[in-house]
Amino acid sequence: MITTQNLTKKYGSQLVLNIEHLDIPKGQSFGLVGNNGAGKTTFFSLMLDLIQPTTGQINNNNVQVNISEAWKPFTSSFIDESFLIGYLTPEEYFYFIGELRGQNKADVDALLANFEELFHGEILNQKKFLRDLSKGNQKKAGIVASFIGNPEVIILDEPFANLDPTTQIRLKAIIKNLAAKQGVTVLVSSHDLMHVTEVCERIVVLNRGEIVKDIQTSAETLKELENFFAGSPLSAEEE
Repeated sequence: MITTQNLTKKYGSQLVLNIEHLDIPKGQSFGLVGNNGAGKTTFFSLMLDLIQPTTGQINNNNVQVNISEAWKPFTSSFIDESFLIGYLTPEEYFYFIGELRGQNKADVDALLANFEELFHGEILNQKKFLRDLSKGNQKKAGIVASFIGNPEVIILDEPFANLDPTTQIRLKAIIKNLAAKQGVTVLVSSHDLMHVTEVCERIVVLNRGEIVKDIQTSAETLKELENFFAGSPLSAEEE
């Protein structure tokens, strides 16, 4: 589904990402972990054509993402609050995303009904703008918006940050269901090793922009990752 070849990103003379080859098959729940500055957000930004690669390419379902926009109808994401439109209410934002993805209000309402427990009565019908919601509720709105339109690929950067434990548990169940039962390719980055091992069947570790581990998740994975990072120096730069 997603293929990366000879991908590098430089800022001046600093090489921040260097991935020779990486394949992510359709329907895989894929985790990306690493210290600050390891290149996680850079990689996701390249996948979404938010920045240009220095060399190489990423192909999403045989579409080179920095050359064609044909990947956009089947790919969605939530990276951070900058993806939201702060002066809209959550409902207005959801309907706006729905229009972009060919969904009418009834379609969007039907999807939102599946996330009442996740919203916990704090998102819809509150007469608040997105900018006035808490960081956690902004994240809930952005993540659920990424599900609109039945995307085949969903990219989530640090989805568990700023969420309370109950919401984290509910979100993990949602992510696992998307990949295991709906065949969606889900890419998740996280600093929380426990969360990522619980939801991802495969985990790649980045260190200073390079892949240093590629693990099929097992009962030993969390301990393996903890041991790795216990002996790993922090990257010098923040992402």
